[in-house]
Amino acid sequence: MLLRLPTSVTEAQECLAEGAVPIGGATLVWAAWQRDGFPGLAVSLRELPEANAVGRETLGGAVVLHRIDARVPDVLRLAAATVGTGAVRRTATVGGNIVGSTLRCLLPAALVLDARARILESDGVHETDLSEVVAKRPVLLSLHWRTPMASAYRKLPGEAGGEPPLVVASALHAGEGEPDRLRVAVRDGYDVLTGTTLRGADAGPGAETGAEQALDALRDTALGELPRAAWDVVRTQVTGLLAGRAAH
Repeated sequence: MLLRLPTSVTEAQECLAEGAVPIGGATLVWAAWQRDGFPGLAVSLRELPEANAVGRETLGGAVVLHRIDARVPDVLRLAAATVGTGAVRRTATVGGNIVGSTLRCLLPAALVLDARARILESDGVHETDLSEVVAKRPVLLSLHWRTPMASAYRKLPGEAGGEPPLVVASALHAGEGEPDRLRVAVRDGYDVLTGTTLRGADAGPGAETGAEQALDALRDTALGELPRAAWDVVRTQVTGLLAGRAAH
């Protein structure tokens, strides 16, 4: 197998045009390749600056998970810290987790940040939303978002060999001429459900009142389908987030 390591977007485009298979951190494909055979040509973005950025409002697709730190919002940092073991986090990439994995532990965090994706195709770089990334599985160049006012993340303990553990992520975004916006995403099994609501402008100074209004509104979204145990986790996190005590 020939592995190409482009250092520019143009070089990376040429690799894709030649049929190179994206390799990411190889944590998800190595076993399959050993079983089924290795591709003739592969490409890694680990030398591409745009794919390795870590900043307040950007995260590259080639960034390995253990590099995700306090420069990004709490919800994304905490999500990355819960993926696999330390050895996995030193190898697995953002792009591999969101695009290549069936678990997509980072996806709820990215969704509540309302992140946009820049994807790399043979004809250039395009910006799209996360639903298209999940559906079409392109090469993820980077994620971009606006910094939220506050965010929170929780992954419940899972059983070995069982269903993926419940994940709840939330973020509060400052409104522009309107009430603040609350976004919540839940991974229940392999499904990711989302809900968005405005934080009540007339909720008054009581955090509990504001949380109850937000929770009532979220029940009218896809999150209303959640089982009671999952909804209890959502309730705790939303209440804590709106009270300024994000539940991790």
